[in-house]
Amino acid sequence: MENLYQHGLPPKSRGPRLAVIGGGHGLSNMLRGLKRYTENISAIVTVADDGGGSGMLRQDLGMPPPGDIRNCLEALANTEPLMSELMHYRFTEGSLAGQSFGNLFLAALNGISPSFDAAVSRMSQVLAITGRVLPVTTADVQLEAEFENGASVVGESKIFYCKKKEDCRITKVRLLPEHPKALPEAVEAIRDADMIILGPGSLYTSIIPNLLVDGIVEAIQASRALKVYVANVMTQEGETEGYTASDHIAAIFQHSVPGLFDLCLTNSSPIPADVAARYAREGAEPLRYDAGRCAALGVELVSRPISMVEDGFVRHRPEELARELLLLHAERSVRIAGKNFRNDTYRME
Repeated sequence: MENLYQHGLPPKSRGPRLAVIGGGHGLSNMLRGLKRYTENISAIVTVADDGGGSGMLRQDLGMPPPGDIRNCLEALANTEPLMSELMHYRFTEGSLAGQSFGNLFLAALNGISPSFDAAVSRMSQVLAITGRVLPVTTADVQLEAEFENGASVVGESKIFYCKKKEDCRITKVRLLPEHPKALPEAVEAIRDADMIILGPGSLYTSIIPNLLVDGIVEAIQASRALKVYVANVMTQEGETEGYTASDHIAAIFQHSVPGLFDLCLTNSSPIPADVAARYAREGAEPLRYDAGRCAALGVELVSRPISMVEDGFVRHRPEELARELLLLHAERSVRIAGKNFRNDTYRME
């Protein structure tokens, strides 16, 4: 981390306050990098998932889906290797086949806690996490998607298959019931943040659902923090085939407000031809960065080499992504008279 400190960045304990909003593997992957540079992280996570092991626990126990929350807790955990291995363990036989121990542990904590967010807080203590993880809402919500041809489907896990069947773009998603109330701590984390980060992650199922919760968009709008959207490296089969960077941005603004953020971090690392070819066979491709259309939306693109190929899949490189975000904060943030945004300890040299 020497290169960061050469840019005047403070120690982890006095690092910038980050509010990171999203869900899925993209968010947890980025958190692994961010915790190397600052301890002041609030991960605000969607709870609209209804598939896989999370969906089973949601249906059987009537609790919010634990999967995305668990992934973020694991990413920020500071535990012994055995505990980390235990949290990742998935049962292979019987009625628990496919279910992770981490999900079950969080479900058990939910059973003995007064609320789901209290259960998440208790699990955070057990795992000695860096920062905190907050469900965006504790309401029991479902995600509905509408398509260009008028078709619609309810259920986050069904959107992929419905889009493949209808073969047209998603025009709108909504939460059912609409306008659930945000967790107060999530709103407070956004208000107190020095930097607000959206993504990376699935556009319609990981990022936008958070913006449909009452209080979240208003808190982002009111904040004077640096606001950055981290664009995906690739388009996503069953969700954003054919989308450009401006298409992603326009969809976010459509579901929130125009100008919610004015900076978009994109990837400049080349994608190997054989990997791109495999993605192409599935209808996905490297995200195209149409800077002119983005500028027309009031968003500046900043391109950095932040991707890698792992097990044949293109992902963000956690430490490089985190490093570039922290450097963006150092470069773009300014002192605001009379209010402590930690910039006094964040000298730019």
